[in-house]
Amino acid sequence: MMIQKSFANEIEGAIILVPTPIGNLEDITYRALNTLKTATVIAAEDTRNTRKLLNYFEITTPLTSYHEYTKKEKVEKLINEAERGAKIAVVSDAGMPAISDPGTDIVEAALERNIKVIVLPGANAALSALVGSGLSTEEFYFYGFLPRKKKEMVEVLERLRSIPATLLFYESPFRVKQTLNVLHETLGNREIALARELTKRFEEYIRGTMEEVLTWTETNELKGEFVIVVEGASEDETDTEGDWWAGLDMKEHVEHYMDKEGLSSKEAIKQTAVDRGIPKREVYQNYHIQN
Repeated sequence: MMIQKSFANEIEGAIILVPTPIGNLEDITYRALNTLKTATVIAAEDTRNTRKLLNYFEITTPLTSYHEYTKKEKVEKLINEAERGAKIAVVSDAGMPAISDPGTDIVEAALERNIKVIVLPGANAALSALVGSGLSTEEFYFYGFLPRKKKEMVEVLERLRSIPATLLFYESPFRVKQTLNVLHETLGNREIALARELTKRFEEYIRGTMEEVLTWTETNELKGEFVIVVEGASEDETDTEGDWWAGLDMKEHVEHYMDKEGLSSKEAIKQTAVDRGIPKREVYQNYHIQN
């Protein structure tokens, strides 16, 4: 158990997640700018992109790379620096760190060593797209990027098909058409919204049924990063066979997906949280405590 009082003392020896603009530089907050200016070092997913941001706001804090290919070697180094009192600002390429980027690893490592993790509020493409989609915001399920291979994509969507919550996905302009076709084949002709180039000059929402949006893709150029927002399952689509896992505790539930379906522990924890309708972190903590 860890209780964190984030601002009981001056912020030292902490990992601070700093959201950066997803397009429009005016969306950064004063607090984010002040944190970037006063940090010991900034750990960036893409130092070239972050350097442009820092130059624009005349920030000279040292930069270090922290991305999917360097995270193993960098996590330990950054955590050690935080233990010595350094203030480590973590930024992603754009938006909220740890959402579909390696920021999650440094958060988990910091908490294991009882280092403060402070999260600043800020820009996030998925939530912006959800609110602008016109679809329900009462419940939503963020998945991020679907697998590249169709077979694996279909397997994921089959697991998500009966969820009544609005579904959120990220996709590149090069794969969005393929992904939409698989979504249509697997989930049917649901209401959908595409949000592209959010906060930028060519921001655009395309709203309609899956079939209508697919027709739109046939005659329009697909540019920019996309958020795909999909209507959740209707009552008829919701699984009515009962909760097969009702007799399992959380550890057994997670292990079912690992042993029977070959999922990684991370994927199994994520799916268990979906089944039970609870936060993923609750399952993560429960599973690791039992282990």
